[in-house]
Amino acid sequence: MAELVEQLGHCACSEAFSAGLNPAQWSALRYFQRANRFSRTVSAFAQYHGTTRGTASQTIRALVQKNYLRRLPAKHDQRSFRLDLTEKAQQLLTTDPFSEFVSAAGALPAEQCSALARGLQAILDQVLEQRARRAFGVCTSCEHLCAADAGGEVACAHHCRLQDEVLDRGELGKICVDHACRQDH
Repeated sequence: MAELVEQLGHCACSEAFSAGLNPAQWSALRYFQRANRFSRTVSAFAQYHGTTRGTASQTIRALVQKNYLRRLPAKHDQRSFRLDLTEKAQQLLTTDPFSEFVSAAGALPAEQCSALARGLQAILDQVLEQRARRAFGVCTSCEHLCAADAGGEVACAHHCRLQDEVLDRGELGKICVDHACRQDH
């Protein structure tokens, strides 16, 4: 199984030299597309990819220069910044070479896909634990998520207790650096 995962990784990287980007840059764009607003930083990206801040900074600098990412001042700390995808990046991601793997996974029977995902997640969790690295996750499985007062609105609001921020429904499925898995999940 480990050899198959390695072979899939090589296969993914071999096709990722396209549109003037290298595999690390494509991976960064995918990360920033899937990360919530609290996790779109150089540090969080470095943590997620298991790399140094210096290496992450080089990748991000190249994407900013190519106008795929833009820096925005952080809400609570003007010394730091958040990174957001530009419209140019969002358009480019529609031609992501990784979409072949997404399509292949989607073609599997649902039961097989679910079992495979659980197995790969278990392997990842074990490796991260051995390396003393935290796992990222999404808000819907996080102990920091609680229902918030929707202020009379019809839409359901959610609240991140750690960040003390209301979350939009679209943010609930985004990956987060501060994720802490709920015991019941």
